[in-house]
Amino acid sequence: MRLATFQLKAIADLMEAMSGSEQEIILKSCTGSGKTIILTHFIDEYGKSFFGKVFVWLTPGKGDLEEQSKAKMDKYIYGSHTKLLADVMTSGFVENDACFINWEKLTKKGNNALKEGERTNFLERIQNAKNSGLSFIVIVDESHQNDTVKAADILRYFAPEKIIRCSATPKNYPKAHLIEIPEEDVIAEELIKKMLIINEDFAQTIHVENQIAYLLEQALKKQHELHSAFLQKKAKVNPLIIIQIPNKNEVMQDEIERWFESRGITYENGQLAVWLSKKHQNLEDIEQNDAPQVAVIIKQAVATGWDCPRAHILVKLRDNMSETFEIQTIGRIRRMPETKHYGSDLLDSCYLYTLDEKFTEGVKMNLGKGALDAATLYLKPEFRQITLTSEQKSGLSQPRDAAAALTAMVQYFMQTYHTGNSLLENRTRLEAAGYLFSEDIVDYTKSGSVSTLDKDKIADLNDISIRTALNTHVHGREYHHRVAEIGLKVGLEYAQINTILRRLLDKNVRYANKLLMLETREVYAFVLNNAHRLKNDVRQAMAIILDQQVIKIPSITTVEFHIPHSCLFTYDGTAKSQAEMGKNVYAGYLVSAEVRSASEKKFERFCETCEAVDWVYKNGDKGAEYLSIVYMDSFGKQKSFFPDYIISVQGEIWIIETKGGFDRTGKSEDIDIFSPRKFEVLKNYLEKHGLRGGFVREDKQSQELCICMEEYSDDIKGKQWGLLREIIHKRGAGK
Repeated sequence: MRLATFQLKAIADLMEAMSGSEQEIILKSCTGSGKTIILTHFIDEYGKSFFGKVFVWLTPGKGDLEEQSKAKMDKYIYGSHTKLLADVMTSGFVENDACFINWEKLTKKGNNALKEGERTNFLERIQNAKNSGLSFIVIVDESHQNDTVKAADILRYFAPEKIIRCSATPKNYPKAHLIEIPEEDVIAEELIKKMLIINEDFAQTIHVENQIAYLLEQALKKQHELHSAFLQKKAKVNPLIIIQIPNKNEVMQDEIERWFESRGITYENGQLAVWLSKKHQNLEDIEQNDAPQVAVIIKQAVATGWDCPRAHILVKLRDNMSETFEIQTIGRIRRMPETKHYGSDLLDSCYLYTLDEKFTEGVKMNLGKGALDAATLYLKPEFRQITLTSEQKSGLSQPRDAAAALTAMVQYFMQTYHTGNSLLENRTRLEAAGYLFSEDIVDYTKSGSVSTLDKDKIADLNDISIRTALNTHVHGREYHHRVAEIGLKVGLEYAQINTILRRLLDKNVRYANKLLMLETREVYAFVLNNAHRLKNDVRQAMAIILDQQVIKIPSITTVEFHIPHSCLFTYDGTAKSQAEMGKNVYAGYLVSAEVRSASEKKFERFCETCEAVDWVYKNGDKGAEYLSIVYMDSFGKQKSFFPDYIISVQGEIWIIETKGGFDRTGKSEDIDIFSPRKFEVLKNYLEKHGLRGGFVREDKQSQELCICMEEYSDDIKGKQWGLLREIIHKRGAGK
């Protein structure tokens, strides 16, 4: 299967963390990010790179999560060595085993627990593995559920080399290495919904006779709206409502059942389901996208591992007292039913209806900008005829092009290190830049004495190099590890990045534009001694602008773009100011709009007060309904660029992209390595269509917004950057 970019990066981060000093690693990963896919591929990759490892995957719950996880690894990883507890008891631990074990079978008394003799046998299996030179790496799945004394005892049995704790809501382990997968990356890959909408279009004050009936009415109305939209998209998805009730509240359960019955939704016709401790009904195939159930009643906590991607709406009911927020509950409605976005704010969002203020606060605190107040805004009539041309990708899922990546690396080294046809001169230039050439594997340490553990004083100690003669058998796995790590950072498989490095470096592999001519043994040493530098250079090569003659024209389609007639407007209802921005194309657009970067907020305020600006449209950042421009990275991957704003200056259309500013010393705060490439495609687009625009960034020294229109530069003091207010006013006056 093809892994998403963020999944490859997470695997690379895990590989890197394994060589760190911290024993514990935290993988913070939201529901829907493919945590099992990430971990199984990591296990496979790490096992190929290092000798004598056994992975123990501990799962929580009374269900069969360990069997589900094992089945997924068997499916994803060809030839994987997976075991359950019974297999371990029979045959013990073997190198590269991935053993999936339910915590409760080791910690709880009763039918599922190991008997005393079996426990002794299990501990003997662990000791036998250690005696044969094996070491354990323990993965604690849903770690927030298993942070107990008994769980700690189990971990001590294994004396693990590393502990990887995985959770959407991990507890604080101050000495652990944290790897966090940004939700924005998971959204960008279309695996989870863009936004959680809380109490959509609720008035500031609500007067209702029956709160439960009111919330259920809103939810069912939204379900009908969603179902209709899915039918229009020809998607066989029946969106599901989850009604979460407090534990042991049979009165509330009865009221909900009677309300749905009055709407023709019953257990008898299969449209209502229930999943409570004493009642299970109509749960068969409920996870299927086209299943008939419209709603399911559940208790406070849903069983771990339950995935139902068509779940779209959550109704959270309270009983006298507010209950503690659990992010896993929200996770149930965040997955995309067909692992793709639909280009519709309606379908690409999930919905929460609740009058539980404490729960709402918990949602906002945990999800931050991912959970906002919302309202539907409508386009002002005078802007309905605006037409532009939008570019869209071919629609085919494209892996990175290894041949394009090779070409990009050659050009990157030429641009950065001034390499060329002289292989001897290339070596000299790379050595001068810090690349190490040695037949040995070289590590470094410090020597000397310090009175205090001050970083600067430690840095002043003598450097000592430790040289180890290269042994291809011993260092072969480390070479695999380092090469895979380099490739994972840019979305290339091991075989692809290994071929690229061999063509550039190995004298025994033919290639016209070689960088060096090294013996195979020397290639091993060069990669191992320079892995960190190579990793950075390969990543930078992905973003460089290639010479014009090698740029491929992507297969794109063009469509007419019109500003959407309505939008789901998200905002911060707690902000002090809720003033309306009159120049926005949507009626009711507020200054408290979210999610917005500091640059976007400042630009919107500028436009609102600038006389030369007629109107402003904030473009979306994902979806076919928004204006996009297609570009390619240097490794042949098509990408969509969604410029931030379309504005009118005295009747002339401008397209603006805002970026991170420059600090008071003039240092760039833009973290987007693709900014130069995006600038070029925006400039070409503007010239092609007779429009104006550019990149806008803030100069924090002068607190002014500046614009770059002709030639991209990362130097705010350069002539490429001008004051936005002067250029806009000059253009307005010229009209």
